[in-house]
Amino acid sequence: MTPAAARFIVAGRVQGVAFRAFTRQRADALGLRGHARNLADGQVEVLVAGPPAAIDALGDWLWTGSPHARVESVQREPATPPAHPGFEIG
Repeated sequence: MTPAAARFIVAGRVQGVAFRAFTRQRADALGLRGHARNLADGQVEVLVAGPPAAIDALGDWLWTGSPHARVESVQREPATPPAHPGFEIG
């Protein structure tokens, strides 16, 4: 069975506040694989694959993020599951 996958774009104060590290912790706890990457425009891309309920839970969590983050928006779109195992920060 192919896992579900989603790509999230998170905007706001999400770079330089450990957002990606906290996202990795949460994704690992939910059993998701994928990555979190800073984008040149100040947003963070989060690509995840795994059980749909876990992806939904991470999507809800992204609105909170790290303690010093201020999330303004979270956009979600379908995605192709990443080829790499685990969860990477880039």
